[in-house]
Amino acid sequence: MNWHQTVFELIDMRSFSNLWFWIALAVMWSSASHWVLGVPYDMVLRAKRVGGQSEVDLEDLVRINTNRILYIGRVSGLWLLSFGCFVLAILAVVGFGFGIEFAQAVFLLMFPMSLVGLMSLSTATKIQDEEASGALLYKRLNRHRIFVQVIGMISIFITSIWGMYQNFSSSPLG
Repeated sequence: MNWHQTVFELIDMRSFSNLWFWIALAVMWSSASHWVLGVPYDMVLRAKRVGGQSEVDLEDLVRINTNRILYIGRVSGLWLLSFGCFVLAILAVVGFGFGIEFAQAVFLLMFPMSLVGLMSLSTATKIQDEEASGALLYKRLNRHRIFVQVIGMISIFITSIWGMYQNFSSSPLG
């Protein structure tokens, strides 16, 4: 047995029948929902309930993260957008055009997360332009989290439907 066979047996390139793919999908969306613009959501809830130093800490952390996101967007945003579109286009063509299941799985992970990334850039811009604090900041962060959860639910639904289709079509009965 050569090393190629060993690697492919270990990784199992049939992604939709692999338990690790589904675990990675669940962890990815759980993390994306919990970390709102790089801030843990429990910190948002604590600042909203308790106020005081928790609110100051939240506003400082949101300011730091929005500045970081907007700096990356200004400095290398066009390059990241170009490279991201290039990678997504290659994954879509290789995955759905040539029928490579691994590329389909990676595309179904990356495409919705790229939407979340663009949405994070938009939310960071709104927060900085409005100099949001207090109730407005909570509203922005909560709305961002809800939209991330909606994108996640749609993504998980589409991925599971496509995964079931792939598993049924590659089974001996299909």
